[in-house]
Order: sequence, then structure tokens, then C-alpha cells
Amino acid sequence: MKFDYLIVGFGLSGLMLCENLRKRGKTFVVISNKSQQASIVASGLYNPVVLKRFNKAWDAEKQLPLAISAYKELELFLGIKIDYKLPIHRVFYSVEEQNNWVIASDKLSLKPFLISNIKTNINPNIYAPFGYGEVKNTGRIDTKLLLKSYVDFLKFNELILDESFDYDKLKISERITYKNIESKKIIFSEGFGLKQNPFFSYLPLEGTKGELIIINAPKLNSEAVIKSSVFIIPIGNHDYLVGSTYVWNDFNNNPTTNAKDELLEKLNNLILCPYKVVSQRAGIRPTVVDRRPLAGQHKSHENIYVLNGLGSRGVLIAPSVANALIDFTEHNVPLAKEIDIRRFG
Repeated sequence: MKFDYLIVGFGLSGLMLCENLRKRGKTFVVISNKSQQASIVASGLYNPVVLKRFNKAWDAEKQLPLAISAYKELELFLGIKIDYKLPIHRVFYSVEEQNNWVIASDKLSLKPFLISNIKTNINPNIYAPFGYGEVKNTGRIDTKLLLKSYVDFLKFNELILDESFDYDKLKISERITYKNIESKKIIFSEGFGLKQNPFFSYLPLEGTKGELIIINAPKLNSEAVIKSSVFIIPIGNHDYLVGSTYVWNDFNNNPTTNAKDELLEKLNNLILCPYKVVSQRAGIRPTVVDRRPLAGQHKSHENIYVLNGLGSRGVLIAPSVANALIDFTEHNVPLAKEIDIRRFG
């Protein structure tokens, strides 16, 4: 079987690579063993503001419109609904936080995203004594449905193999040969699995375990994302995603009691109505020391590439960085220095 590209790994970045190639008329095949769960268990929130410090997220003014357009096209292509527009309400706990919000909202870079007026909390089931600030142009992508639907498309067209990748069977010359697959180029997009990749294991990829819970809270009645020490994201039928945790020394996808207890403690300080825990899920986020993605070409093999390290903002940045990498592989358009793996030697 001959293809233009072989894609190894299928999380959000792998999906965006496939979609980019599909729209360009390029042929591709995917190999994935589904061992990395970060995209499946992600909250799916896209938010252009770092709400802990009231800063604009990296390159958000360019990434946000590209992301919204990409997910709209995927909805039309797959015939599904995945993009839910939701404002974010950032809860305040002091006058100082209120003042910092007003100052931040007056910055030119943040004006498109922050509503400057402090809003009074009128929901009796939310503890927000100093009100909240509202972030606009935000929402949630149903990443679980998106990935499942795209895999269904790939399976129908026999474009995905459900197996672990055996690096020893990869032969590299002018073309890539792997078992009975021949391709012009190969892109590794394996999430935290990149740590086992002999071609790119030198890259400073870190794993950060994240866990969230789903609760059912009929009396909460919130149609916005509530952001405090945790976020609470409405997902319908009185269900809410609550997350997320950050652990740097646990690299499996199993939910833990410690994470659940941490989330519940923070949740109980934020909402004042009864609820029940429906489920819990976990995954390893692939992150990088400088909090920028890893994209680029292998230093010795010009037909081997990587896309990884999207971290906790993968929903926002995946469409733009996938497009940038394919522009590079197809037309030699230089990658931005902040994402090019050459920054690590």
C-alpha cells in the first residue's frame, strides 16, 4: 500500500494532521494503539486567556479563529455537533482580584476576550462573594465524540490500523517502508508515547497526569463555565465536568482516589447544592518545558517529522500547529521558532 503520509498516533494532533492532509488531497494511513488517552479525557475547553494571571494565552488571537473554523468544518464533514459556545465566569475572592481584572481587560491584547464589568453572582448555588468576570469567545469541543467519529471515517475507508508501532520494522531511505506500507513521509504524533520513540526521545517532553470527574447537579443550573480553583463545565442533562488535577510523577491512565478527593474538596468550596459523582477519568498530557508544541523535521532523516507537546490547550492550538507542519512538509514554509524542535538542538 502506497501513501503520501504515514501518521503514527491518533489524538487531537493526529486528527488535525489527517484532516489537513485530507483537505489538501494527500493520501495517508494511521497507526494507533489508543494507549494515550489525553485527548479523549480532555475537558475540550478552548479559552484564549490564562485566568490564573489574567494574561492572553500564547498566540491566541491567531489560533482562536483558526480553531473555530476548523471545528465548524469538522462538524459539517462528519455530520456531528461538537462545538458548544459557553462563556467562562472567573470567580473572584477579593477586591484586589476585581481590580486586577479591570486593569487586565483594558489591555489592548485582552480587550477582544474580557468583559471589563464585574458581574454580580445571582446563582444561590455558587459561592462567589465578590462576583465574577466574564470571558467571551470561549466554548467546549466534545473531543470524545470528535475522535470517535473521525476514527469511524478512517475505519470505513480502511485508513487506520489498531496496533502498536514497531520501530524496528521501520525502513528509511528515499521513501518510508513499514511492513506492507510505503509512504513518502512519516509523522509521529504519539503524545506521551513519544518518550519511547528512538528518533525523538531526546526532546524535553514531560508527562503531566490530569484527572477530572463528571457530576450530576440538577440544582446548579449554570449555563456558563465556572472557573475558580477548579473549572465546572456544563455538558447537558445537569451533568458537569469538574477538573482538573496536575501530577508530574504518575504516568498511567488509571483514575486515583487522591485526585478525586482533591477535586471534591475544591468543588465543595465553590458550589452550595447537592450533587453526585457520575464518573472519573484520567490521561497524561504531553507538555514541554517551555510550554510550546514540538513540531519539525528529524535532524538526520528529512522524511521523518514530529508533532507533539500540545499540553492543556491542545483544543485551541492543534488546528494551527498541524496546518503549520503540513505547510512545512509540503511547501517548505518555515516553522515559527517557538514551535520548531530545532530550538532544542
